[in-house]
Amino acid sequence: MTRLIARVRILPSDADSNLEEVVAALSKGPHNGIVMKQSMKEPIAFGLFAIIADFIIDDTEGEMDRLEDYIKSVSGVGEIEVISVSRQSVRIE
Repeated sequence: MTRLIARVRILPSDADSNLEEVVAALSKGPHNGIVMKQSMKEPIAFGLFAIIADFIIDDTEGEMDRLEDYIKSVSGVGEIEVISVSRQSVRIE
C-alpha cells in the first residue's frame, strides 16, 4: 500500500498555548496508520510560533479527513492548513 507524507501547518488556539504539549500529544497519535514523522516551529509574528509537522498516512479514502479531525481534536490547536501531500518516497523540502 502506498504511504503519503502530509505536511501540515498548525496554528495555536491562543498566544498562551504550549506548543511542546501540542507536539507531544500529536506524536502519540491515534497509531492506526497515522504517524508524526517530524515537527518544527515556524515563527509567525511578535513571538508567536506555528508548528510544521509531517505525518505519514495510508493512501486510502478518508485518511486525510481522519488526520485533520485528529489534529483539530488536540488541546491547544487552533487552525490547521495542509501545505502539501506527497508519496513517502519523495523528499519534501
